[in-house]
Amino acid sequence: MVVLGVVSPQHIIIIPSVPTHQTRNSQYLTRRKALIFTSSSLFSSFMYTSHHYSAATAFQIDQPQQQEDRLVQLFQETSPSVVFIKDLELAKGSNDSTKVLANDENAKLEGTGSGFIWDKFGHIVTNYHVVARLATDQSGLQRCKVSLVNAKGESIEKEAKIVGVDPAYDLAVLKVDVEGDAVKPVSVGTSRGLRVGQSCFAIGNPYGYENTLTTGVVSGLGREIPAPNGAAIKGAIQTDAAINAGNSGGPLIDSSGHVIGVNTATFTRKGSGMSSGVNFAIPIDTVVQIIPYLIVYGTTYKDRY
Repeated sequence: MVVLGVVSPQHIIIIPSVPTHQTRNSQYLTRRKALIFTSSSLFSSFMYTSHHYSAATAFQIDQPQQQEDRLVQLFQETSPSVVFIKDLELAKGSNDSTKVLANDENAKLEGTGSGFIWDKFGHIVTNYHVVARLATDQSGLQRCKVSLVNAKGESIEKEAKIVGVDPAYDLAVLKVDVEGDAVKPVSVGTSRGLRVGQSCFAIGNPYGYENTLTTGVVSGLGREIPAPNGAAIKGAIQTDAAINAGNSGGPLIDSSGHVIGVNTATFTRKGSGMSSGVNFAIPIDTVVQIIPYLIVYGTTYKDRY
């Protein structure tokens, strides 16, 4: 706790010379004036100090509330850009996939994940491993259903198609038809200049619980994690913000609400499937170099030739 105090300034009183016969009375009056003046100064100092102590205490009390309000606002502003992804496998012989997707009838839930709206055209960024079944489907029975919120705050469900994938960086782009439904893209930040210790937040759908917020800090930078194709993803962000099954593909956000990474992996105790507090995200500066190529060409620049 910080206590603010005020030290009273030293006052110098200059007493002019007086005749001898007035000395005794003058000394008495001087002492009396000095006593009154000193008492007044101490009283003023006490009042000033007390006033500032109260203000400081009130400020300290308000700080947690302000931080809490800011976090609530941060979630409200960013969560409409986060989507819930379901991997479905249609039953053999299912002809009307639209009806199946609408009610999840005759469809097997293969997995869930997260993603975020990249632009107003309905492109969605997620992890490759979230949609790997659809990307490698040979049977024609794999489908991907996305739950999202439109600009009016209404929950809608759409079938998503794969636009492009990059297994080397565990990234993929989906697209949903947003005709007639305005959507809210994320605010893309930068991972350049991140510092260990700064606050960060993860939004996703762990274990199918939609729009879950977890908080933490940037725990480390420049980490290396394995990619689905066996390569190494370098430069990953380490965080203790909880990332569990279903969080993959969701955004890692800074205190300003800007996306700084794509939540991708966590170390877990064998057999538990639970976050150990050592979690990783692909830095957004890497993502912004890859996603435009996936949207336009369906693959990364290096794989085009």
